[in-house]
This record gives sequence, C-alpha cells and structure tokens, in this order.
Amino acid sequence: MKWYEMEVEEVEQVIDTDASLGLNDEEAGMRLKKHGLNKLDDGRRTPLIFLFISQFKDFMVLVLLAATLVSGLLGEYIDALTIMIIVLLNGFLGFFQERKAEKSLASLKALSAPQMTVLRNGEWRKIPSTDAVIGDIVKLTAGDRVGADVRVITSESMYVEESALTGESLPVRKSKDPIRSSEALPLGDQENMAFMGTLVTQGSGTAVVVGSGMKTEMGKIAHLLKTTESMETPLQKRLEQLGKILIAAALLLTALVVLFGIIQGHDVYTMFLAGVSLAVAAIPEGLPAIVTVALALGVQRMIKRNAIVRKLPAVETLGCATVVCSDKTGTLTQNEMTVTSLYADHKTWSVTGSGFNPSGEFYSGSKEIKPSGEKPLWQLLTFGVLCNNSAIRQKDNGAYAVDGDPTEGALLAAGMKAGVSRNSLNDIYSVEKEFPFDSSRKMMSVIVKNKETGSRFIVTKGAPDVVLERSDFLLSNGRKGKMGRTEKEKQFRAVEEMASNALRTIAVASRELAPGEHIEAESDAERELTFIGIQGMIDPPREEVYGAIDECKRAGIKTVMITGDHGLTAKAIAVKLGMLPIGGKVLTGSQLAKMETPELSAIVDDVYVFARVTPEDKLKIVKALQSRGHIVAMTGDGVNDAPAIKAANIGIAMGTTGTDVAKEASSLILSDDNFKTIKAAIKEGRNIYDNIRKFIRYMLASNVGEILVMLFAMMLGMPLPLVAIQILWINLVTDGLPAMALGMDQPEDDVMKRKPRPPNESIFARKLGWKVVSRGFMIGTVTLFAFWQTYESSGQNLMLAQTVAFATLVMAQLIHVFDCRSEHSVFHRNPFENRYLVGAVISSILLMLVVLYYPPLQPIFHTVSLGFEHWLLILGCASVPTIALAGFQLFGRKETLGSRRSTMIK
Repeated sequence: MKWYEMEVEEVEQVIDTDASLGLNDEEAGMRLKKHGLNKLDDGRRTPLIFLFISQFKDFMVLVLLAATLVSGLLGEYIDALTIMIIVLLNGFLGFFQERKAEKSLASLKALSAPQMTVLRNGEWRKIPSTDAVIGDIVKLTAGDRVGADVRVITSESMYVEESALTGESLPVRKSKDPIRSSEALPLGDQENMAFMGTLVTQGSGTAVVVGSGMKTEMGKIAHLLKTTESMETPLQKRLEQLGKILIAAALLLTALVVLFGIIQGHDVYTMFLAGVSLAVAAIPEGLPAIVTVALALGVQRMIKRNAIVRKLPAVETLGCATVVCSDKTGTLTQNEMTVTSLYADHKTWSVTGSGFNPSGEFYSGSKEIKPSGEKPLWQLLTFGVLCNNSAIRQKDNGAYAVDGDPTEGALLAAGMKAGVSRNSLNDIYSVEKEFPFDSSRKMMSVIVKNKETGSRFIVTKGAPDVVLERSDFLLSNGRKGKMGRTEKEKQFRAVEEMASNALRTIAVASRELAPGEHIEAESDAERELTFIGIQGMIDPPREEVYGAIDECKRAGIKTVMITGDHGLTAKAIAVKLGMLPIGGKVLTGSQLAKMETPELSAIVDDVYVFARVTPEDKLKIVKALQSRGHIVAMTGDGVNDAPAIKAANIGIAMGTTGTDVAKEASSLILSDDNFKTIKAAIKEGRNIYDNIRKFIRYMLASNVGEILVMLFAMMLGMPLPLVAIQILWINLVTDGLPAMALGMDQPEDDVMKRKPRPPNESIFARKLGWKVVSRGFMIGTVTLFAFWQTYESSGQNLMLAQTVAFATLVMAQLIHVFDCRSEHSVFHRNPFENRYLVGAVISSILLMLVVLYYPPLQPIFHTVSLGFEHWLLILGCASVPTIALAGFQLFGRKETLGSRRSTMIK
C-alpha cells in the first residue's frame, strides 16, 4: 500500500480505525492475534537438546566418558554406569543453570524494551512497543523511538532522524499532507511517514500504525539491525583467564598424583581413573557460567527494587561508584509539582492544595480571594493552561495524575483551581501552531486565536531569566508599558525570593500578532514579548531520599545534584536533603560555560550542586569528575542527556519520564525514577560482587583440599584415600547447590559502610588468595589425618578409612561454605540467615548419607556404614579448618581493634 499517497481519512477507512478514539481493547487483542507481536525475528535460538549436549563438550568430561567406556569393557559395569549417571546429573545441573541465566536475560531485555503511547478506548496509555497493532493511534514526542511503521496524522514541527534506514543523518520534517507521485517514492522522501527504528528529534505529533513486526520497512532489511551484544563482562573475562591458569595448575597437580601413585605401586588403571576424576572435580570449568548465573540472579533482585540492568558490566561497575550525579526533579523529589505562589503586576498570591488535585483556594496575604476578580492573576493562570501540552486525569483509586510534564501539570492544576480548564478555554481559543519546549531555548510557545474576535497572539512560558531577556514590555495595571532596567530587576528579585524558598519558577509572557502576520520560526515568535508574571511551584523531597543520601555518604559515595532549576532553588533543596556540606560549592550553568574542562576539574571535588545547566553541560561535568579518578553514575531522561549518560561509567535513565534514546544509551534504568533505587542498586551491585568472591573462595578452597589430600597421600606412600567414584560424588554434592546458594546470599551489614573498591582490584584482593590456600591446605590435611587415623586404628581396613575420608572431606567443605559468607569470619553472620544455603547444605548431607547407609549403593561407592565414634572424628576434623582459622582471625581482629582504641585514647 502507498500510504503516503492517501489522505488521513482514507487511511483511517482502509485500516478501520478512528483517530479521535483509537482502537478498543477487544479489537486490539484480535489484531495482535492476527498479525503477531510487533517485533523483529530474533533469529534461530539454540534448541534445548543442543544446549544440553554442549554441557559435555568439556575436554576433561570427554576423557572421563572415555575412561568409563574402558571401565565397562574391562567388566567394571557398576562403576561405569554410576560415573555415567553422575556425569549426566552434572550435565543437567549445568543445563538448568544456563537456562535460568538465559531466561533472566530474556526477561531483562523485555523489561528494557521501548514503550509506545497509544490511544485505546479514547485514552492515552503506555504499552510495550511489541503490543502495538495495525490501526493503533500513537503519540510521538522528541526523544521517542518510533516503534512501528506509521502514517503521520498531525505534526507540530516534528522532525525524525532516519539514518538507520536511509543513511541520511539530517532529520526530516514530517507533515500530514498526502504526497502524489507517478513513481514509487524512496523512504527518505516519504515525509508523511515515520518508520520503525527511527528517532523523533524535535517536536511532536500523532500517527496511525500501518505496519508492524516483520511487515515494517525495518523488518524487510532486518539484517541491518541484527547486532549481537556480548553479555560477557570484564569480570568474566578475568575469571576466564584465571580459569586457564587454574586448569593448568590442576592438571599438573593431578599428573603428580597419578605419577606418585604409580611409583608407589598402585594399579595404573585405578590411578588413571582417579586422576581424571580428580581433574574433573578440581578444574573450575564452570566458573564463568556460575558468574553469569550470579549476575542474572542479582539482576532479578534489582528488578524487584525497580532497577533494570541493561548491560551486565554495570553490575560490577556499580560496586566501584564514587560519585552519583542525580537529577533533582522526580529523582530526589516527588515529581508532583504544586503551584504555591503567583506573582504578577507587583502583587503576590498564594494557593493551597497539593499534587495534581485541582482543588484549592487563593489568598492575598491572609485574605481569601476570587481569582476571576484579579485580572493579572486570571491572565497568568489562563496563559499557563493555554501554553500547555499535558492533561490531568483521575485514576481509578481517586488520585490525580498528569499525562505529560509534571511542571505543566502543576500549571493546569493551578488554573483548574480557579475554574480555568482546557475544556472551558477550547470554546473561546484555538491553538494554531506550537513551538515545542527545547532544552537549549528553555521555552515553549503557542500561537493562539480568539474564536470570538479573530485576534491572534503568542503565549510563551519558560525559565524566567530567558523569558525576561526576550521581554521588552510589562503588563502593569492592565496596560502594556516599556520595561526598563529597574522593572526588570524587580521581576528578578521576585524570582530570587521564590527560589530561596525552594520554589521552581516558570515565567509567562505574550505578544499580540498583527492581522495576517505569519510566524514560521521560534526566533520570530519569542521576541518583543510582554511579561505577564511568574508561577512558583514546589516539588517536595522524597522522604526516603534523606536516608539514602546519608547511607551513600557512609559508603564513601558523593551525591551531586544536577538540575535546570534556579541556583537558589537547587541550593535550598540540597541543604534540606543534607547534600551540601559547609564549604560545598554551587555552580551555575553560566559559570560553567566560562570554564574549560581542566579548570572545572580543579574545583569539581568541592561542587555539590550544578544549577541552571543544559544537558550538554552534563558531559563536561562527567569528564571533569572522571579526570579526577572518579567512577561516575549519571542520571538523565532527555535526548540531549544521552551523550553524558553514555560517557559516564554507569549511565542511568529514568524509566517513567525517560526518552527511548536516553534508555538505549544507559546501562541502568530506574523504573520509579527514585534516587533511593540508585542507592539500592549500588548496594546490590556491591553484594553481587561479594557473592561472586564468596563462591570463588568456596570452590577454589574445596578444590585445593581435594587435590592436596590425594597428593599428600601419594607423596607419603599411603593407600589411595578416595576412589574415583567418591571424588565425582563429592564434586556433585558439594560444588553445585551450595555454590549457587552463595550467589543468592544477603548483603553483609557493612556492605554500605566500606569505601568503593578500585575498579582494577584483583578478585583475590583483601586476603582472598590467602583464605583459599590456607583453608584448602587445612581441609586436605584434616581429611588425610582422619583417613590415616581410621586406617591404622581399624587394622588397615581401607574401605572404612576411605569412607571416613570421603565423609570428612564433604563435611569440611559444607562447614567451610558458612565461613565464606563473611569477609571477616564465620562468627560474624547468622548461619541460618540464607535459607537457600541451609537447604543446599542439608540436601548435600542427605546425598552423602544415602551412599553411606543405603546398602545397594555401598558397593558402588565403596563405602561402609559408620558408627558414632567415626562421626566424632569426622565432625571434629571437618570443623577445624573453619573454626580454628576463624577463631584465630577473630582474635587477631580484636587485638587490632584493641591496639587502635589504645592509640586513640593516648
């Protein structure tokens, strides 16, 4: 269909939709079933069977399978079958881990997918872009990513950047008019169409969906957009390199075990099978996969805390953040603007009420007044409603919400309190043209026509300093008079007085148009204005932000406010929140404009508030902070915020008010636009990194213990303390579930009391390497002691001694797992706090007891039933590595603290 050739009414008729009401839910549901989801094909996914088979591609597993085949050929059928079952169980565990990670990442991708604003049942609502159907009426504003192929219905200076399709970087102005052509028009010339994947850079408009999913222009050339985003993080890369070193070390030590065993006279086949089993158990080949699972589990927890992670490396980087640069409005504050003060014609009025509820009273001093009786006030309120793109609606629960900008919502609510509503004004006025708000101009203007008189005039609203600069006249005593320097200074003083009371200020001005005067550009409209007055509104701080900022301080993280508001307003809020310390600086956009990055870098550590800044200034702030060695988290929501968000170490976009461009540039999205969520995400990021360290510590210490018990036994000429089947069972019992449970551990109490970790910190920093070696050495030593003690005291009963060694090694590792939960010692945390870990340990103990006491399994695993005296020895030896070393560490910590206190007293 050549949609661009049709009139809007014809398009509506062909598609069977209504531009004023949109589709109803039932019709939209039917069309979704008919046409499918509005998304491009993801390409082939790995079938589950191949994902399962891939678990057995590891070289050592293949060697083990070959060894079991040899074992079967030699008549050792039970051993061969049991080893096969254990390998399969390990394979299933790896398969389910990978599936969980894949599902977590898929749900994450869905959560961060762009949304579209569509008209359904006559009401505008946001839906996932995948749910949009042909016939949907959509609203497009600057910063939106077009989610489907659409035919433009209305356009208010709407420009769309189409480089993804046409290669042309310059935005194209869109109109609703049909285009007649004898030949098929190329996409770049279809000026009344907008296509999936393109970007609205300026203005606003409405359109109707004419193509979705693979039936879009982007669907036809989907290969242009098929990019594979690697989810491998820097941490995973470091661990992969570490894994190669550990594999080499494990193979070397395993080879030594086999060599010493053969020299000591052990059977070659037995030693080979034991060596391969030991290598399979000792090599941490699943380390990167477990890291992915831990990251994915952490990401799921962050989603519950309203933080959506788009890029996994951000999870690691969050733990290193030293500075959080936060927007004020909606992030530090409630984003429920309420007009409380109005100024016009040298008079000030106050208004009651809160939020967007359109009920309240007006006062002049302590006297209640009728706004309609005060002409300057009435005009200020009327113009605030006319120059406005938002709407106030009442939700099902009775509360009021704004569809659009909260500042505009406050202006609407103030007008409605006086009886000035959009509906009442529509009978008198019509808006002919709009010049949308632009962050560089800091203004919005509309051309309005009086239907009764035919006169036309411009209404402008925006930042008071900018509007005053464009105003040559002042409305005073109902007359327009020239505004001199003295009058201008009075208006500025009124702005400053409001700002010092933490009020955000919006100025309103107007200009009458001559009959037939034609305005094309913003610069022509926004000049020689008549200043009407100022509306002062407050956006109260969120209650939970006070504690969040204080917690960030204790965690060594500096919070910086970045806002477009007046400097005095920003300062007042910063002081109220406890952000601005004594000697802390407030820097305005005009001061920032005079500075180069090196000059800003010299003072940036002392600046806590950046006021009156443009989105472009944010990039300079990020670079200045980074030049001082800071790891910067930067929030933003607009199109122009995207460069700063991308340049920051952690780019954070607003989920509610953020544009699609800002979201795509970010690594983290706040679904509730709340600063507390940033703090919670940093805490969770630190905890995820801690949890990764925990199971690395646990797995490596356990593996070291397993290798050393065999190596020491062979070097000392002892019998084999463990047989191959026992080694594999230990690997299955102790490595899988407990390691996963550590990845779900709660944060330690002091996680937000530590300074941020350096980004290049080794995974073995803070004595982790020593803990791995010392615990592993102790686990191996006590297991060997229990084996030798039982072997000698039982009259050299080898099977009994091997059973005791098997049980000691399992229990030592399961006790050690609780020690791994703390950076300090096992005594610092409640062992029953992590119920997943308790469940995993109980499951592992039960799996061990089954092969010890279930008669049919005893010959397979070469075990015998153990008595009470054996368990005393096992539990006594198994607890030594954790209890003894933790006690020593605790004593040493107390000594250190005691000496520090003595020094402080002196």
